[in-house]
Amino acid sequence: MELRTPNLDIAFSALSDPTRRALLARLALGETTVMELAAPFEMTQPAISRHLKVLEDAGLILRRVDGTKRPCRLAPDGIEAIEEWLGILRKALERNYGRLDEVLAAMNAPKKRKTKKGNAKK
Repeated sequence: MELRTPNLDIAFSALSDPTRRALLARLALGETTVMELAAPFEMTQPAISRHLKVLEDAGLILRRVDGTKRPCRLAPDGIEAIEEWLGILRKALERNYGRLDEVLAAMNAPKKRKTKKGNAKK
């Protein structure tokens, strides 16, 4: 079994297909065989195998040989790489929202009026 660090471009390209996303969602529940993965889809087992090959090449799943079966499971390194990249974006968004909160708070702060004597009044 070969562990590979995914290329994010390839991983996101693989995730662009709804069937492959559904396959990953099923694999999030645990290891399963190709035949079990194919059951809910209206496509042939070879078609499912091609989708799994794309996910495997993207570093998102791992497959092993168990007699005549080929169980599949999520590849932790692939999922972690995506999570790490999304975490960077999440932190950037939090900083942006923090700055937006500060701007909005400053806009909503009560404004002081000056009187003729130069004293500030609320």
